[in-house]
Amino acid sequence: MTIQKNQTGADLTIALEGRLDTMTAPELEAELKTALDGVENLTIDLASLEYISSAGLRVLLSAQKVMGKRGGMTLTNVSETIMEIFEVTGFVDILTIV
Repeated sequence: MTIQKNQTGADLTIALEGRLDTMTAPELEAELKTALDGVENLTIDLASLEYISSAGLRVLLSAQKVMGKRGGMTLTNVSETIMEIFEVTGFVDILTIV
């Protein structure tokens, strides 16, 4: 998985490419722990994300909880495949997806 960050002031965009699974979720989790200092609005771009496992869902849920106290988190460019996973797991009701 590739993680690209772009920060402008208190706004951070993270673009994910590849697979967010058991092997790569710890990498994203570690990246978010250091990257979220001072961030009020987090956007996660999933345009190039091919797959997400329960481990990846856990990382997104954790980020949502942190960002809910600071401002907000939005997921963008969600493919049909990933959206189906969000729908089946009920994450569409938890996450802000545009």
